Amino acid sequence: MSRQRHRGSPCTRLLDRGEKGRHVTATPPSAHHGSATPSELPTLLRLHGLRCTASRLCTLRLLSASGAHLSSAEVCSELRRLAVPFDQATVFRTLETLTDAGLTHAVHGPGPKRYGVSSEPHHHTVCEACGQVGDLAADHLKDAVERIAELAGLHVGAAGSLLLYGRCARCSG
Repeated sequence: MSRQRHRGSPCTRLLDRGEKGRHVTATPPSAHHGSATPSELPTLLRLHGLRCTASRLCTLRLLSASGAHLSSAEVCSELRRLAVPFDQATVFRTLETLTDAGLTHAVHGPGPKRYGVSSEPHHHTVCEACGQVGDLAADHLKDAVERIAELAGLHVGAAGSLLLYGRCARCSG
């Protein structure tokens, strides 16, 4: 859909909001080159070989503004709350497409897969009880990642992320 058709719509208002959290990644975290501003999102999608659709723009904006890792159901619910009523199947396909293109990343853990965006290389913490996903800057685990490579011969993949499972402060208290 053209930008003109969305002028003044909830999707456009969502896209025009300022950032609260992380920025959309221009490349996978392991090849970080910067972040995209709201006006750069259509170009970013095209650079990754994707058409610029309302669902892709709104989903990227929502994940970026939230600063959290959300399930497809949570993304769908939040978009509906903002009066941008994409159905669950569209949201799921959009998230998978954005992940395949390297614009978002998926974190597996207990419960549903969660999706996020970040402009910085990072690893993830996953609570085994509630499923909460958190970010941990790659720099904080640099020595541990090198030691894992020495001991196990396992090198961080293209996504550059380790998953650390345990219990969050809320669930362990």
